[in-house]
Parts: sequence; C-alpha cells; structure tokens
Amino acid sequence: MESKKKETRAEVSIPSFPLGSTRIPLLGFGTAEFPFGATSNDALKHTIIQAIRLGYRHFDTATIYQTEQPLGEAVADALRLGLIKSRDELFITSKLWCTDAHRDRVVSALRKTLQNMKLEYLDLYLIHWPLSLKPGKYEFPFQEEDIVPTDLSSVWEGMEECKNLGLTKSIGVSNLSCKKLHTILSTAKIPPSVNQVEMNPMWQQKKLRDLCKEKGILVEAYSPLGGRGTAWGTDRVMESGVLKEIAQAKGKSLAQVCLRWAYQQGVCVIVKSFNKERMKQNLDIFDWELSDDDLHKISQLPQCKGYAAQHFLSDNGPYRSLQEFWDGEI
Repeated sequence: MESKKKETRAEVSIPSFPLGSTRIPLLGFGTAEFPFGATSNDALKHTIIQAIRLGYRHFDTATIYQTEQPLGEAVADALRLGLIKSRDELFITSKLWCTDAHRDRVVSALRKTLQNMKLEYLDLYLIHWPLSLKPGKYEFPFQEEDIVPTDLSSVWEGMEECKNLGLTKSIGVSNLSCKKLHTILSTAKIPPSVNQVEMNPMWQQKKLRDLCKEKGILVEAYSPLGGRGTAWGTDRVMESGVLKEIAQAKGKSLAQVCLRWAYQQGVCVIVKSFNKERMKQNLDIFDWELSDDDLHKISQLPQCKGYAAQHFLSDNGPYRSLQEFWDGEI
C-alpha cells in the first residue's frame, strides 16, 4: 500500500500566475471554518492530504483560523507519502492577526507562524485586516475595548522586514479598500503583491480590481460562493435565478459557474469545502468557459456585500461607521 501511495500524483493541474520569485496557483484551498477551531486537527490534516492528492497546491491559512499546525503537519505527511517531492511544490499563505498588527510585533508573529507549521518560509504573508488590537488575545469576535489606533504604514514596514529576512517570498494585504491601498503604496518600499478580498458575482469589486490591475496587485477572491452557511455570509449567490439558469445551460453546478466567473476575471480564487466530491467539482473549472453573454448577465446582477465587518467598528476606535471602514466602497 505504501508504494502505491508514493506513486499517486495530482489528478488536476491548476493554472498559475507569476508572483515575485515564484508562481501562485490561481485556485487555492481555504482552511477557515467558523467557529475557528471547529474541526479537529486530525480531521483537517486528513482533508488537506486529500486535497493534495486531488491536485490542490495552494493553501490558505491564518493565525486566527487555528489551522496553521494541522496544515504544517499535512505538508510533512505529503512529503513522507511522496505526494509531493519538495515543500517548493506548494504555495502556502498565512495572515497577520490584528493583535500583532503593530510595527514591533510583525516579524515575531511570522516567526511564530513558521514555528507552528514547522516551515522555513511562507510563500505569501498578508495583513489580515486594517485594524490593530491590544496584544495578547487571539479571538474573534474580539472585545470592542481591545481596538486601538491603527498605523497601516508602520505595520507594512514590519511586513517588508519579513520579506527582507527571507521569512516569506511575498507580502500582501487583505480586506483593504482603494483608499487604504493608496495609504500603503504612498510609503511602501515593497508594494503589496496581493489583496485578498470578498468577491463573488453578487460583490464584484470592479473599482478595486481596476486599481489593483493598474498597480500590479493580484486580487484573491474569498467567499466566491457568498460564504453561505457562515456567520457572515449570504444566500444571495447560491439562490440567484440568473446563475441557476447559466449553470443549467452549461451542465455545471452553480458553484462551478461562480468559480469560473471569478477565474475569468483574472483573479485567484480561494475555495473552501471539506467535502471530497465538492473538492473535486471545485477543480473542474478550467476546461470550459462562460460566454460573453453569460458574463454580461452576471455583470448586471445586483451588488451586496456579504460581510460588512460590523465587528470592527467602535465609537472610540479608528472606524466609527462602515463608510469609514470601507472608505465609502460599500
């Protein structure tokens, strides 16, 4: 049995895009499940091994998800089983949580992440949210009184130091508006490689995507199906009559239509399903395409953000309203 396992190769090859000194697969496997820590480490490790067998090579985690350790263990197991020949075959992302979003805590936070995963480097490290919390706790939701003033530019200096130290190949951001991106770009010595944001047919992010394209920043789409079934998601995507009609005409699932739509927008897509059949279906988006008519219909869908980030507001914090947090881009 062991020899057969070692002969197993990926079933699917995923297109990739140049990112700095490496390439990023344009379909990534997300590991977040809310409430965070809901899946046991062993179960998650098994799922990630299955994902590697199917062909996934890009894995997305974050300190707050509590999935760094099982992901690291899965990487070690994949090497031992011969599913991959070296760590370099995988693209691994993690994220700086808000309690460490302080200039003097960024490098040590990434070192802790690497220790959790037993890795020497990440491929991509992101600022998770444009917010700082009092150091110490790693929890979500967090207490309003823990919100403190945020200095994105100085946090970005810490991210640049991480790259210069070789702890990560690329650095980027997540959940940033156009205005906040401009704030970082105005002082950055190393511009962000990526902005990971909520994006799906019901929240298409055209203004942000246009800016990122202009600045050479790759957009990564999370909640590409609307985050249905999560504490912050919406059913609007999966219940869309337009998307259902396109899916039926194409002989594809509605989820596949959403993922293919995002891929055709030139972004990287982060999917999250721990169900083996849906994991397979999510990979089956590269040998067919949506027509111009399909794309036009989707472009006309009403827009509504799934997760507005109400948790990040405070009368005493940097953001008192959703308009302030998203700089009017909501």
